Amino acid sequence: MEALLTSTLLVAVAEIGDKTQLLSFVLAARLRRPWAIIAGILVATIANHALAGSVGAWLAHLAGPGVMRWVTGLLFVGFGLWALHPDALDEDPKIHRAGAFVTALVAFFLAEMGDKTQLATIALAARFDNLAAVVMGTTLGMMLANVPAVIIGEKLAAKLPMNIIRLVAAGLFALTGVLTLLGWPA
Repeated sequence: MEALLTSTLLVAVAEIGDKTQLLSFVLAARLRRPWAIIAGILVATIANHALAGSVGAWLAHLAGPGVMRWVTGLLFVGFGLWALHPDALDEDPKIHRAGAFVTALVAFFLAEMGDKTQLATIALAARFDNLAAVVMGTTLGMMLANVPAVIIGEKLAAKLPMNIIRLVAAGLFALTGVLTLLGWPA
């Protein structure tokens, strides 16, 4: 349960203002098919985070618990610093002729590659010995942050205190890193 809750909270807060959330706003404004976009985001996130979580679990098995505690702890502190930097969407997503679902799926899967939430999924899977709970938690966190973005759109983004949210996300990542380095919970 700790893996699920930690993964959900970290990713939900970190995703606010992230480039994939910005992508959600853009897709919603351009495609105007919220349920197809949400379904595409869900499928892309499950695929991307299952892959990332598998890499994290494999690395944890390969390196052993002592090394992984230090690696994941330092990674979380690094994610905390990364969360302080506001994201921007690199380019305007292209509409795929297959429709909103395929456009959202492909755009979201690619946008998540190398993103802090994907890397956090790797670290969370390495930290917790429960791949399914981590993938479910990170996926739930992504959906908690992105479904409102798709449904409510850019009006929501203008009203959110993004600097405070970035600070909270940075603090949560750093706290998780410090607790991991201290070996808590044992």
